[in-house]
Amino acid sequence: MAVKTANVNSRMQIDIKQKAESILERLGIPRSVAIDMFYRQIIAHNGIPFSVTLPTEVPARDEMSTAEFNRVMETGLKQAKNNESFDVDEVFSELEGNA
Repeated sequence: MAVKTANVNSRMQIDIKQKAESILERLGIPRSVAIDMFYRQIIAHNGIPFSVTLPTEVPARDEMSTAEFNRVMETGLKQAKNNESFDVDEVFSELEGNA
C-alpha cells in the first residue's frame, strides 16, 4: 500500500532559507527530508524539540565572547545594509506611545 503524502508551504527570509539549504546540501539531506525529520521530532517530543525562549535581558558586551559580539554586530550590519532597520526617532516615539 502506497503511503500518502502532503505538501507543506512556508515563507521565510531568503537568507535564512539559503543558509539552511547550504548546510543541508553539505549534509546530503534534501529539504523535504529535513522538514519531515523536524515534524517527526515534534511528534516524538510532543512539542518543539528544542527550547524556545527569549532572553530575560540583552547581555552586556563584557558578558559576551568576542565571537558572540562579532556575530551580533555582523547581524546588525547586514540588517542595516538590507534596509531592515528602523529609524531611531520612530522607534522611540512608538515606545513612548506617540505613534
